Amino acid sequence: MDKIFLNGMAFYGYHGVFPEETKLGQRFYADVVMETSLEAAGRTDDLEMTTNYGSVYAQIAKIMTGEPVKLIETLAERIASTILTHFPLIDAVQVRITKPSAPIPGELQAAAIEIYRKRDGK
Repeated sequence: MDKIFLNGMAFYGYHGVFPEETKLGQRFYADVVMETSLEAAGRTDDLEMTTNYGSVYAQIAKIMTGEPVKLIETLAERIASTILTHFPLIDAVQVRITKPSAPIPGELQAAAIEIYRKRDGK
């Protein structure tokens, strides 16, 4: 299966369990890998034969900067569901959400989660 990558997308959002997270906000990163066939697009040089990366980015940005949620797991599920719902050429999607300023006592570079979802029936 061919893949489309959107890596290192950075967003400022108000997600988190603690009141200071939802009041002050923080930076989040998203990485998305979409599985699809790119053969027709490669042969024809036709945008209609692939998924428009800009349109996918816009949907992700809307979720990441939109309504606050408590868990980064929720952000990932919403992104995966949106991609599979709005972009019919995508067969499966992997979503990683990274929270570099997670309020965890101790030293760490970031907290992150990753999910993988397939289109129903595939």
